[in-house]
Amino acid sequence: MAGAYSDAMLRRQTPSLSLPDLWLISDARNDAGLERALRRLPRGAGFIFRHYHLPDAQRRARFQMLARICAARGIAVFLAGTPQQARRWGAHGSYGPPLPSTNRLATAHGLPDIATANRTGAAAILLSPVFPTRSHPGGKTLGVLRFRLLARRAQMPVIALGGMTPVSARRLRGHGWAAIDGLACRDS
Repeated sequence: MAGAYSDAMLRRQTPSLSLPDLWLISDARNDAGLERALRRLPRGAGFIFRHYHLPDAQRRARFQMLARICAARGIAVFLAGTPQQARRWGAHGSYGPPLPSTNRLATAHGLPDIATANRTGAAAILLSPVFPTRSHPGGKTLGVLRFRLLARRAQMPVIALGGMTPVSARRLRGHGWAAIDGLACRDS
């Protein structure tokens, strides 16, 4: 997708973009195993490329390499960054704090973030942390009940994040889920 496309043009170009229920999120911790993890994801899954730890040129090169694997596997690729940057890099959409954009996966940790995502028209919300995570040991979590209560306030699909594995995802029936360790760092 060209960088000069407006959101309206992007909608015309990808009107049937269906958001996956399963997402792998990149991180410095799982970088070494990403190729393997992407090849194990089912067709139609999603990949959120963050890699904040890399300098710009290396980050873009790593993105392009992983995006080729995703394209061959039918995996949607979203870039942590602005909607404009995601279009320039050829991603299906962007990821981060709620911003006005059609194909934006917004991060949310509570009701104010959900309200902003509703107002800005996010495509979906990644609501976290649902369960304890390795990245934030001892941090406060939402738990199943609070997650469900908050998810009801969203006007778009809600994707659970934080301590998510195939087992914990079953506790949140009806919602998609995303993971860093739960998909990229497992042996099965």
